[in-house]
Amino acid sequence: MSQPSATPTPDDDAAAAAARIAAGYAVEGPALDLGAVHAGGRTHPDAQVRLPLSVLNRHGLIAGATGTGKTRTLQLMAEQLSAAGVPVVLADLKGDLAGLARPGEAGERVSRRAADTGDPWQPTGFPVEYLALGGLGTGVPVRATVTDFGPVLLSKVLDLNATQESSLGLVFHHADAAGLPLLDLADLRALLTWLTSPEGKEELAGLGGLSKATAGVVLRELVALEDLGGDVFFGEPAFDPDDLIRTAPDGRGVISAIELPAVADRPALFSTFLVWLLAELFEQLPEVGDLDRPKVVFFLDEAHLLFRGASKAFLTAVTQTVRLIRSKGVGVFLVTQQPTDVPSDVLGQLGNRVQHALRAFTPEDADALKKTVRTFPRSDVYDDVAGLLTSLGTGEAAVTVLSERGAPTPLAWTVLRAPRAGMGAVPAGEMAAAVAASPLQPRYGTAVDRESARELLAARLAPPPAAPRAEPVPREEPAPRRRRGRAEEPEDGGVLADVMGSPVFRSFARSAASALGRELTRGLFGTRRRRR
Repeated sequence: MSQPSATPTPDDDAAAAAARIAAGYAVEGPALDLGAVHAGGRTHPDAQVRLPLSVLNRHGLIAGATGTGKTRTLQLMAEQLSAAGVPVVLADLKGDLAGLARPGEAGERVSRRAADTGDPWQPTGFPVEYLALGGLGTGVPVRATVTDFGPVLLSKVLDLNATQESSLGLVFHHADAAGLPLLDLADLRALLTWLTSPEGKEELAGLGGLSKATAGVVLRELVALEDLGGDVFFGEPAFDPDDLIRTAPDGRGVISAIELPAVADRPALFSTFLVWLLAELFEQLPEVGDLDRPKVVFFLDEAHLLFRGASKAFLTAVTQTVRLIRSKGVGVFLVTQQPTDVPSDVLGQLGNRVQHALRAFTPEDADALKKTVRTFPRSDVYDDVAGLLTSLGTGEAAVTVLSERGAPTPLAWTVLRAPRAGMGAVPAGEMAAAVAASPLQPRYGTAVDRESARELLAARLAPPPAAPRAEPVPREEPAPRRRRGRAEEPEDGGVLADVMGSPVFRSFARSAASALGRELTRGLFGTRRRRR
């Protein structure tokens, strides 16, 4: 006699639901292992949530309220990218990510998380390169020239309005055409002063001119930036973004951690600097299309700072760069608290999402939650997405990514794996030793101050040297002149030779030759396009 079929238990239903979700994350090629599916009130270690490396150039978003685990998620992804041979660039605002170079410590919480997520956890340190803006803090100094940075990004740092940004663009155009290298903020101040002086104002007359009021605003903002220490970032030697795309001798990708605690009070500078790095890579890297893994992945923390008060030109440039740079093999993840912090045009370019818990303490929070819920795919497992997003624990996230065929995966309540490296500050002596041993330190460690716009403009204003009084000499018979071609010329060069041999003329000639040979052009952000 046949036995009656067993009725599925709630646990069986939950396991089946978790398996269906995990099937949407099945990956044939290399992938990031994010964690395990949580369904039916428990976590299912056999139901893994994986993110293919081949779709990381479709960019992504890591969002969530303070204290929900965004930084740990960033760390988890950076570790696995490095292990897969992919270089990583990340902003370390609080110094927490410096610990990526050291193995993590085992403990009860880590062991429990490893068991829940089916993770064979082992403490591991990763190759980390410490960088610092202009040498403020511990790290290899990262600098950019004002010319390379360009008018659009500098306007964002200085918080200029559209009219002031347009005028600054005119100033850069004149500097490019006149062969006046703008290497640091002092060069730009000198040029602004010159172009509003009686001697220099005519140089922009045919292009609309530069008003003293606008120049005054820009000059005051430049002085304020210098007082905050932002001037040390601008100068030479300028950092080559190609140095971010490196692997360690063991084949792992180098994690470039930009140490920012020393400039935490200048958010516009460090957030815009990261966009400058992206813009530079966009101009330099060739088109490669879709790869099995990205060339480099950026994590832009505190991404809302990029867009707060940004001009239309800046937002347009960010949108275009994010959209186009994926064909160069570069992935970008924006890290912020609310998805609504990111403009819709930019958000629409992000294919991968790790959403940590959101809070709804204010009416504004509630509105943001409703908007966020509408952007997730429908789920037959989680029918209350709003309730899910507000009940996620620390280290848990609602995940949906692009599959290898480019379709969104099912919504997955994911218990994320524990990072394998340490988290937190590294002793100052240890970091200093790592910076001193860096292969980049000999190239960028010492600032260089060469001749630039400031000196060239000062030479224009300098009075000509007085001609020395000639002493009378006995008259002699002139020697026969040699013929040079068809015309007779004196042996000495006379006044022309004196002029051509003067330091001022030689300086001018060098600048003119540099301008003619460079044919300086600018990209989306007004950054200088380098000739390769």
